[in-house]
Amino acid sequence: MNKDIANCHGPSFLQVLLESINSLRTLGHRSVLALLGVAVGCAAIVALLNIGHNAANKAMDDFKELGTNTLLVSFPMRGEGQHDPVPVTLDLSALSTAVPEIELLAPLIPHYTRLSHEGRNVDAEVIGTTEDLFKVLDFRLAQGRFLSSYDNQATYAVAGSRVAQELALQTGSRVQIESYLFEIVGIIQSKPQNPMVSVRTDDSIFIPVTGMRRVTPSQEINNVVVRMRETGDLEENAAALKTYLNGAVKGRDVEVDIPKQLLEGLARQANTFSYLLGGLGIISLLVGGVGIMNVMFMNVTERRREIGVRMAIGSRARDIRHLFLLEAAMLSVVGAVFGAVFGLIAAYAFARFSDWTFSIAPLSLPLGVLSSLMVGLFFGLYPAIAAARLQPVQALRDD
Repeated sequence: MNKDIANCHGPSFLQVLLESINSLRTLGHRSVLALLGVAVGCAAIVALLNIGHNAANKAMDDFKELGTNTLLVSFPMRGEGQHDPVPVTLDLSALSTAVPEIELLAPLIPHYTRLSHEGRNVDAEVIGTTEDLFKVLDFRLAQGRFLSSYDNQATYAVAGSRVAQELALQTGSRVQIESYLFEIVGIIQSKPQNPMVSVRTDDSIFIPVTGMRRVTPSQEINNVVVRMRETGDLEENAAALKTYLNGAVKGRDVEVDIPKQLLEGLARQANTFSYLLGGLGIISLLVGGVGIMNVMFMNVTERRREIGVRMAIGSRARDIRHLFLLEAAMLSVVGAVFGAVFGLIAAYAFARFSDWTFSIAPLSLPLGVLSSLMVGLFFGLYPAIAAARLQPVQALRDD
């Protein structure tokens, strides 16, 4: 029975909570300043984590457009002064036979020149390619059609959106490329540039790979974009592709990049970047924690007589400690809530300004709120212990 009475001794949690709220209200602007310190720190964590998360998503979305079963072949030069051209007559059918898992492949032969149409001129990149590029790069057409295998001997072209706009092109228009007139058979919808491919779709015009002889005498394949079947092993296919091209292309190195591996590396870098940004936010939060400690120490100093009276009428040391610790927790929780809201608003505004698709980082809110609460409790613990250790006689003698 005595044990039950001892356990019931002391104020209830609700009473302590109401007293903590009333005490913080009497502190006035000092409570607000401490709360703002926590709010700024929490907002920094939430905002920075979400900005890093959305920046990484934007970068990965650009890479993902190529698909996870795509390979990109390039032909870098061997040293300085040695520049053997990659033959435009590269046997693509033999390449498909050598690597049976190839589903689609499209060579890219770039040539930068000036285009003319009805008195309008624009500098653009002419890309010699095949019909497979339409599916590999996932083009969408605003008008007409893309190139086909029947266009190899024809002077047909497909224009990017900016080129079409600058030259006022429609399907059926004839645009002058060097000394030849090419008929526009299609216009591609605007598409952001993929970091993996050097093709700027909006600023380019596409013609059959065999038609490049009409545009430039120095025809050279810059890249080959290859889409593999889903059933194959990308690394094995990349090795087989590189082996074949090393034998077919003399005097040049062959590099085969796997976007899937780059995506995995990019995801790891994005996580590291997010953690670094979160660390910067935690530093801001620690500054807010110092503000809580300062406010709580001032609170303890000003309420020494009150603490002495409480102890004199039966309050235990742990009751005093819980009272001040709950006040620090209240400051942390309220500051964390406001900080989380403002952090999300700041991250959303930054994403909209940067023209990104906004999504909430899964760990941003739990990490921001929990770290704010932990910092508040940590910095509020010592003032609470100091208040609990006061001697009632000494506290009551204070003026």
